[in-house]
Amino acid sequence: MNSYLLAFKSGFGFLSTIPVGISMEGIDELMKKIYFYPVVGAVLGLLIGAVAYIGQLIFPGPVLAALIMGFIYYITGFNHLDGVTDMGDGFMAHGSLEKKIKALKDTTLGTGGAAFGMLVLLTLYGSIRAVQEEGFTAFGSNLPLLMFASMFIAEVSAKQSMLTIAAFGKPIPPPKDQTYPGLGTMTMNGATRKNFLIGFIFGAVVCSLPFGLIGLLPYLAACTSALVLLNRSYAHFGGLNGDGIGTANEIGRLTALIIIAVILKLSLNTGGLEWTLL
Repeated sequence: MNSYLLAFKSGFGFLSTIPVGISMEGIDELMKKIYFYPVVGAVLGLLIGAVAYIGQLIFPGPVLAALIMGFIYYITGFNHLDGVTDMGDGFMAHGSLEKKIKALKDTTLGTGGAAFGMLVLLTLYGSIRAVQEEGFTAFGSNLPLLMFASMFIAEVSAKQSMLTIAAFGKPIPPPKDQTYPGLGTMTMNGATRKNFLIGFIFGAVVCSLPFGLIGLLPYLAACTSALVLLNRSYAHFGGLNGDGIGTANEIGRLTALIIIAVILKLSLNTGGLEWTLL
């Protein structure tokens, strides 16, 4: 199989639950061409956006928000959310750097992890509802299209957030007895400046398609949230691991949705932003 096709296919095996199969050879190719992250995000965003579009025509807003969340995790899996809970445990641990890293890598769920995971889920639900409510006032009957575009941008932003944090991050020093790199380290090794730039440009272009230049604001905010998370990871753990990269995905998605909702609200209050919708 062509190396580009293998990397693209492996992106779905690695970042989603779509049963395309995955191998170490495929993972190696994906890491060499990690700019496919936002490309995979665009395809997943189209699927999630389609569910949001159709659902907006059928279901009440609160029900649809929950269904969208269910579909997101049905198609992307819970691996990244697991990273959120691991990071929460590590953030909440007291003591030395070694104790924090131990809590980060502990497979049991602690109070910090549970709280952090619940906060992320509640914020995701609230951000979807905010887009629905503010969008209805701004777009009226075009709300299904707005929901489609918003979920599309959010998923592209989520995957570019992973690429962003990996491109600028350095791995947590591995244990002395570890003889092979983890997936987080492999991701950071593959996220060269060139690969980051290719993915960033692709994401910026596709996010600008639905809303014009306004579509860049949630995208850039999501990438910024990844850098903030990286700063916190350095402060607590002295580096970054796969849990942090997965957390960037979750934080990037909800950050993009929050910014879309805020822009909608500001545009209604000031009338100063001109939207283009598809």
